[in-house]
Amino acid sequence: MIKMVTDYLDETEKTFTDKIAFVDEKRNVTFSQVKQEAEKVAMALIDRNIIKKPVAIYLGKTIECIHSLIGVGYSGNFFSILDTKMPYMRIEKIMGTLEPEIIITDQAHWDEAKKFSGKRQVLVYEKLMETQVNSSRLKTVRNRIVDTDIFFVLFTSGSTGNPKGVVITHRAVIAYVEWGRETLNIDSETIFGNQAPFYFILSGFEIYHTLRSGCTTYIIPEKLFSFPIQLLKYVKRHKINTIYWVPSVFCLVANFKALPEVHLDDLRMIMFGGEVMPMKQLNMWRREYPNVQFIHSYGQTEMTEYSTYYILDREFEDTEVLPIGMPCEHMDIFVLNEHDQLVNGAEIGELCGRGPSLSSGYYNNPKETAKAFTQNPLNPNYQEVIYRSGDLVRYNENGELIYVSRKDSQIKYKGNRIELGEIESAVSALEGVERNCCLYDGKKLVCFM
Repeated sequence: MIKMVTDYLDETEKTFTDKIAFVDEKRNVTFSQVKQEAEKVAMALIDRNIIKKPVAIYLGKTIECIHSLIGVGYSGNFFSILDTKMPYMRIEKIMGTLEPEIIITDQAHWDEAKKFSGKRQVLVYEKLMETQVNSSRLKTVRNRIVDTDIFFVLFTSGSTGNPKGVVITHRAVIAYVEWGRETLNIDSETIFGNQAPFYFILSGFEIYHTLRSGCTTYIIPEKLFSFPIQLLKYVKRHKINTIYWVPSVFCLVANFKALPEVHLDDLRMIMFGGEVMPMKQLNMWRREYPNVQFIHSYGQTEMTEYSTYYILDREFEDTEVLPIGMPCEHMDIFVLNEHDQLVNGAEIGELCGRGPSLSSGYYNNPKETAKAFTQNPLNPNYQEVIYRSGDLVRYNENGELIYVSRKDSQIKYKGNRIELGEIESAVSALEGVERNCCLYDGKKLVCFM
């Protein structure tokens, strides 16, 4: 029975032992190597008697980061990935909320990690690889874990200036992965080209499906996303057939007229999400790849990324709005009006959701949890928690959901979910700033002081 995300690796490694699982700029690793290194990370934590505790991972976008998060899962703990390019002020706020038991980094980031580690122990990845694995002790830990235990905490923006840590369980990830495998036909022939940072929820799609189905994931060098033609050449050279990028990347490639320069012969599926996809640039891609399946994903971290999806099945004018589609089969999505009743017709309301991929709330933040995770007003008979997304949507004439706007001041910018209030709070802390206002016009952020 699959009850931990790491169970996927245990099963897949038996079938695809020597197959390449992940590739980055420095090396590639087989499923056997992934398991070996992840178990060493796990044993280092188990040897220190750390169980069901938060572990901060301060590593770059590398294979070692993937091994570390898997290893934390094996150890029965849960992880949060800290962006190595993140300002120290934000890191300190996350550390204050998370209060991690330990920090995992590498030699390259040791000095930086020590600046914010306080009295916490900092483990160096290279040293962890000297750990001896005890399979019996690993099994004992596994037997203590249930699928509702936390797998990771992902920090998003917060309107008060404090990042909110979204709690995601093993069960939530498993439900999400199983849905994706069945609905999107992910299999061992799938070759991903990863774009999203590992601290961003989108990257989990590639990582966990690789563990589940024996896929191969190429971690595309970040610098290539500034050079569209070189980016496409990389995808073509490695025969990548499935890409899941934020719309801003697709727009960059289309606007720089790179599409006619390099044709991706192996491409079979294009997914995008995290922000609004402009129809004009999407049509450029669709004209270049008429036989490729295009999928619009929509969702929040609080619902483990996917809550609705739309498989493009018709043509759209450049001026039309792309639907966010229909609910994923593992989630119940419904729209409530201001009276907490189901909307009628094209009435605009708040998108809400329930199901196995629902987050367990915000870590160490009961006040914000109580605001967003509430009793289902449609069910007065027993406790049933739903998530109120804050997104306003409506149904079109085809019964598809259309995104309209936000209830609050939260925006999506370059794939990142940002609270304008958090920016204003940070700016207010600067010397000489008495008042400020942050605005977003759909293309750029502007702060007035």
